[in-house]
Amino acid sequence: MEEINNKRSKLIRNNIILSFFTKGWSAIVLLMIVPVTLNCLGEYKNGVWLTISSLLLWIENMDIGLGNGLRNTLAIHLAHNDIQKAKSVISSAYAMLTLIMIPIAIVLFVLIKTYDTYILFNVSTNIVTNLDSLLIVTSLLVCTSFIFKLIGNFYMGLQLPAISNLLIACGQTLTLFLTYLVYLSGSHSMMHIALANTLSPLIVYFVAYIYSFYYKYPHLRPSIKVVHLRQAKEVMGIGVKFFVIQISGVILFMSSNLLISNLFTPSMVTPYQICFRYFSLLLAIFTVICMPYWTATTDAYERHDMEWIRKTTKKLDMMMLAIFICMMMMIACSDYIYSIWIGNDISIDKKLSISMAVYVFILIYSERYSYIINGFGMLRLQLIFTVGAAVLFIPLAYFVVNWKHDITWFVAVMCLVNIPGMIVNRIQFYKIINSQAKGIWSR
Repeated sequence: MEEINNKRSKLIRNNIILSFFTKGWSAIVLLMIVPVTLNCLGEYKNGVWLTISSLLLWIENMDIGLGNGLRNTLAIHLAHNDIQKAKSVISSAYAMLTLIMIPIAIVLFVLIKTYDTYILFNVSTNIVTNLDSLLIVTSLLVCTSFIFKLIGNFYMGLQLPAISNLLIACGQTLTLFLTYLVYLSGSHSMMHIALANTLSPLIVYFVAYIYSFYYKYPHLRPSIKVVHLRQAKEVMGIGVKFFVIQISGVILFMSSNLLISNLFTPSMVTPYQICFRYFSLLLAIFTVICMPYWTATTDAYERHDMEWIRKTTKKLDMMMLAIFICMMMMIACSDYIYSIWIGNDISIDKKLSISMAVYVFILIYSERYSYIINGFGMLRLQLIFTVGAAVLFIPLAYFVVNWKHDITWFVAVMCLVNIPGMIVNRIQFYKIINSQAKGIWSR
């Protein structure tokens, strides 16, 4: 058992180190993309594109949790060294995801052709002339890339989240390169920017799929011959819970751009997103730290090694203190960083920065517990409170913004609806590791 513990801890350490490099590079790339895109499109069109790109993330969560379900079940079978079941689970997940994404692409095409998208996004037809075509092209590309994106969950199931992060970083780097080419060409076309953002990850994931299953892990290559309904149900059993949590999270996090565009103006999306991207750097860093613990926790739990899980708790607590100190420093330096990053053309209120910092810290504190709970597969409480927050968010945001008409209050609503889930995650975590989880706390 000691040898397994050391191997697991070493794997986590190596993943965190490699992920820091890849995530660090990703953070730099994302920061560089913002001013280049802003210079290409201007504040209004950039706000429209940010709103569209955030809604495209809805598509990425339409896999009914198959990605995370694959991650957990693959880790379980590999912990028991059952290669045949592992291959069957991978094949079944790819088959199910393909069957899901094809009708989604068809439905999106019909909806875009049927409804007035200019009203939906509160966009002027005089400024953006090809909104329908842009939405069709980007939706189809995202649907296609999401099938191949499952390769990232495959590597997470192998306890190699750093490889998944590397693939994301490669896609973002290609996006930056193509966006810069658009900028150099003098084009202000939203279509070109959209293609740069949606085609890049598709290319990277497709190449990774070929390399992984035809060269690196041919014994785990998906095959139609080993697709089984039973294995699909196994993945979907826990996957459906992940799906509901993901969709609720999308409503909470990603619909904010659309709400801001409608409650304020599309231009207001730009300072909001700039502020969020600045403070979410810490969220990205902490995600790098927590991500390897998810699958490692599944492995430890299957081997009944709760002591290893308890030891990791102290490390994560120390990291939370460091995150808090960094957050305070980022607030203090925010105005200076904004002026260097995007210049002085866009003004960001200090109150928005403070409220955004509080919101991101709530997410980080909640994530500190939820990633470990995800490894246990005990999702019911997360599901209940995330859905509850999603249900409350939109009507509460409408009420508060109509009352105050201040984007700082909009962010305050985002904080408020996430606090109960954060508290419950902490309580459930300690009940589980102290072997006191009973009833709903153990589901």
